[in-house]
Amino acid sequence: MNTGKELNYRLYVQKMSGFTRTPFSNEMARYIDIQQGNVEEVRARFENARINFSDGKGQLSDDPVRNIRYHFIVSVAVIARVCVAAGMGHDEAYTLGDIYIRKADLCNDQEELLDLFAEMRIDFAQRMHDMKKNNVISIHIRKCIDYIYDNLHEDLTVRTLSLVVGLDSSYLSKLFAKETGTTIKRFITRAKISTAENLLKYSEHSCSEISFALGFSSQSAFISVFKKENGMTPKQYRDRYASAGVL
Repeated sequence: MNTGKELNYRLYVQKMSGFTRTPFSNEMARYIDIQQGNVEEVRARFENARINFSDGKGQLSDDPVRNIRYHFIVSVAVIARVCVAAGMGHDEAYTLGDIYIRKADLCNDQEELLDLFAEMRIDFAQRMHDMKKNNVISIHIRKCIDYIYDNLHEDLTVRTLSLVVGLDSSYLSKLFAKETGTTIKRFITRAKISTAENLLKYSEHSCSEISFALGFSSQSAFISVFKKENGMTPKQYRDRYASAGVL
């Protein structure tokens, strides 16, 4: 099916109407808040977002209720996957997602769907918060990890993290390795690559968008690190999962 003409038409209509899609970095920030269990931040973000829910979002259906329902399903799919990437059980995340999608399927009102949207996001965030709370990690290392995930778009260094948590760089490095079993540099790399893997599997964002959003100095640097971690390029990784019907 050739979608070239339709795509060009839709892009033209969006441009002429002044439509601006939500920036990728903003979208990522919302998912990272859930992934990190920042419950109150998730609650506050959605309260603001629901006022003009359709702003920055594509139109998935001409029917207003169905349009929100489709966005709900997309959101659940991404949230379940980013939570699994951060340690939530595979069966728990996907089954919870199934439950909410079935609930959304029964909603016939926009406000009812938006209420469920808020409930779903907060539920996932609360579960991530509780899971992290049960991990026996000191407050300094937890603060360090939270900062890493909240700032994946930055060029993170041990020096920066030591200033954030108020510890000597050398001491922080030793404490981090003792409590997590890995170095700070390795943890940052895995956090970025794990996030990139999920975006390649479950989104259509380009490699350049992903590399920029995750703070790599260039697309070539991102490709190099990704290949070192996975034994294949980001494109090969995406093609493998796409061919398996994941996307």
